[in-house]
Formats: sequence, C-alpha cells, structure tokens
Amino acid sequence: MDIYLIRHTQTDTEKGLCYGHSNVALAQSFPEDWLQLQQKLPVLRDDCLVFSSPLQRCLQLAQHFSENVICDERLLEVNFGDWEGRRFDAIDAIDADILQHWTANFVHIPPPNGECFLELCQRVGNFWQELLNDSAQQVFIITHAGVIRALLTHILQLPPANAFHFQVAAGSVHKLQYLNNYTYISYINR
Repeated sequence: MDIYLIRHTQTDTEKGLCYGHSNVALAQSFPEDWLQLQQKLPVLRDDCLVFSSPLQRCLQLAQHFSENVICDERLLEVNFGDWEGRRFDAIDAIDADILQHWTANFVHIPPPNGECFLELCQRVGNFWQELLNDSAQQVFIITHAGVIRALLTHILQLPPANAFHFQVAAGSVHKLQYLNNYTYISYINR
C-alpha cells in the first residue's frame, strides 16, 4: 500500500494564529498551490482511497482528488480549546505562565479546554491501525501538520515530544509504503 500524507496548502490566516479545530479558508493562491501539489504526486489510481480531515482547508483540497472523500474526525488538527482563533503573542501577553507551561509540557498538558498532543497521537494511532487493515493499494490522506507529526512519531515509535523535529510545510507530501506488515518511509516533506 502506497500512502501519501498531504498537508493542506496555505491558509488565509495571519501568522501566529491558533486555528487547530477552527474552520479557516485556503489562501487565494490555492489554484497555484494546487498545481504545485499535483506535480509532487503520482497519478491517482481509480481505486485510490482519499481520506480527509472534515475541516474546510483539507476537505476543499481532498475534493480536487476525488468525489468520494472519506472524512474522518480522527484526522482533525489538535484542538487548541480556548486559544482557538487567538494569536500566540496575544495569549502570551495575557497568560504568559500558562502558555509557557503548555509549551514545555504540550505532550501531556492541553491548552485550556483543548487537547494535549498525546490525545492527538492516540486518535491518529487508532486511525492508522484501522487503515493498515485495508487492502487498498493507494491512499491519500489530506490533513494537518500536527496529525502528520503524530503519525510519523507513531510509525517510528518515537516519544511524542520529538514530533516537532519533523518540519511539515503547507502543501507538503510525505510518502509511506506499507508492505509485508512493515511501514517504510519513502520521503518526508516533498
């Protein structure tokens, strides 16, 4: 099974904004971003499974690949809770101690009314285990940076705290191959 982890393209948001579970639009550059992304991917097979986070920024991209997109809530970005829609620097100005505590302990500590990274890793790991039971030959997963990092740490059995060693650019592609009960990483961040 060839598996392509695809991060959504650029969003129409300001830099430094928390928008994990928020529904934000793709940037006006989407037509150009789409063309660049297409060049990074193989021809879509007729039997390719296309999974997507249900958020607009992923679903819009996924629908360019297929009319039969499978939305899965486990592919949602981490939930920033009360910080959704706020800038990190604004949070720092008001709740510097809370933000610093979260930054130092994001694996186990959630933002207020949000989700910690370990919870994200668990739901993404459940999705992954279910996917491996499928007989598909080609899979496209359109999702978010946090989900891709969580999947890579799960597959490589790394401590979740190491997830941010992976750069995951907007519009990037990460190819995995599942063969004989083993997952190979073909490339990251193309």
